[in-house]
Amino acid sequence: MNTAAITNSKKPQKLRAFSPWTVMNVFFTFTILMPIITICAYLFQPPSENWGHLVDTVLPDYIQNSLWLMIGVAFGVTSMGTITAWLTSMYQFPGRRLLIWALLLPLAMPAYIIAYTYTGMLDASGPVQEGIRDAFGLKYGEYWFPEIRSIGGAIAMLSLVLYPYVYLLARAAFINQSVCVLEASRTLGCGAWGSFLQVGLPLARPAIVAGLSLALMETLADFGTVQYFGVSTFTTGIFRTWFGMYDAVAASQLAALLMLFVFVLVLMERWSRRRARFHHTTNQFRRLPEAQLSPGKAWLATLACFLPLLFGFLIPVSQLILWAFATYQEMLDDRFIELAINSFMLAGAAAILVLIPALSIGYRNRTNPSIAMTFCTRLASMGYAIPSTVIAIGVLIPFGAMDNLMNDWMSDHFGIQTGLLLTGTVFILLFAYTVRFLAVSLQTVEAGLGKIKPSMDDSARSMGLSRGQVMQRVHLPIMKGSLLTAIVIVFVDVLKELPATLMLRPFNFNTLAVRAYELASDERLADSSTAALAIVAVGIIPVVLLSSAISRSRAGS
Repeated sequence: MNTAAITNSKKPQKLRAFSPWTVMNVFFTFTILMPIITICAYLFQPPSENWGHLVDTVLPDYIQNSLWLMIGVAFGVTSMGTITAWLTSMYQFPGRRLLIWALLLPLAMPAYIIAYTYTGMLDASGPVQEGIRDAFGLKYGEYWFPEIRSIGGAIAMLSLVLYPYVYLLARAAFINQSVCVLEASRTLGCGAWGSFLQVGLPLARPAIVAGLSLALMETLADFGTVQYFGVSTFTTGIFRTWFGMYDAVAASQLAALLMLFVFVLVLMERWSRRRARFHHTTNQFRRLPEAQLSPGKAWLATLACFLPLLFGFLIPVSQLILWAFATYQEMLDDRFIELAINSFMLAGAAAILVLIPALSIGYRNRTNPSIAMTFCTRLASMGYAIPSTVIAIGVLIPFGAMDNLMNDWMSDHFGIQTGLLLTGTVFILLFAYTVRFLAVSLQTVEAGLGKIKPSMDDSARSMGLSRGQVMQRVHLPIMKGSLLTAIVIVFVDVLKELPATLMLRPFNFNTLAVRAYELASDERLADSSTAALAIVAVGIIPVVLLSSAISRSRAGS
């Protein structure tokens, strides 16, 4: 009798250990990790013949240019993002209420689009240099003008569109700081500048470093800007090696090196936060006073906050609008409508598809917050840190191998040539998007679940509902806003995505991003404006959502 009781008591434990939720989440995690595992496996492959040529000729340039890009962008985004975040959080000045959310608008501008726009304005045949020549009676070459198609130009373009990452997180940190801490610094003799350097900045350091790491990951992942400016980096090298040399081993080993850069960046960010921790020492929070500035300083603050917005959004958008008015009759045709439909359907399908594993993993992490589930969540979130070119290579290799195996098997047994069933299809593109953007959707889902009290789960379970029913009847209705936000953000990210779409798209299947890239590569910059404007217009939606979320998070309000 006791033996039977013991046996029966063990069976439910085994069922819980291997529940469908657990199996499904493990499947999701390792499926998403497949491209990363594929790339890592090539580190142990013997180098190909082309690898020695790459090491002797272009690899030093890839490393050097990538490092210079990271250093330049780090300085640009940290200075612009931190200063604007501090000014808009702590001071009153003309235009502040508008600038608070407008400073996020460059997030809607993909780096490759701003690069095309400024090239059209600042190149030798652009209106700026033509104006200089007409005004001073000079010929080309008789005056100095900075070269936009250079590594310096790439740093400027990337800094202008990526500084909102630092601004976003730094401002969220600043507005949640206790005014009591700042007042204590004033009583110790710190002025406004001293309070910023000695109190505000250290307290916000983890947020600033987190924003900086996101910006640098986007810098390493960029393809359109550096390719158009002729700057050799790992992303352009991977693309050329795969499509130029047709060398999967060398391209994968370049991708592995790039992934190593990313992992070092992530480790440095975590090490930085571990080595220096700053905490509030009081629980007394009041609304930040938003000090008044003298008229001169107030207008300087307005100028400091307006310049990143001017160069990062207003000028390029104005130029795109001018080009679009000049070319819309030719470009707004049936082909453009087809491109828009392709882009929106692809982005919508990806946004919904990515939400499924995000809900599964997020909900399981809530109901069973074990070390294993936390580990699975961390692994599943790695894709966002990996550049799209790396993910594309990691997807092409295993799916290409599956296609070849299936083709050989069908040929041997049935005499049928199946060809490529997966490679070069929308399926493989959607899979790559899922790997790349799962972390975005997962973080939004977990934030929404975190706002639901655990007592609501207990009440629903006490009424006889299963976990699936609790999720369907309780969590999903409450989380409508969070789920919509996750869908919108992934939708816009997919709409802007260029390298993965360029490498994995089906034959003769274009999107707005690919079309803008192709036209710009052909030096038809004005013709690319309609597609670029459509991407920017849709990209403004998550910017508004982010701004609204930050405004509601002010401490003491």
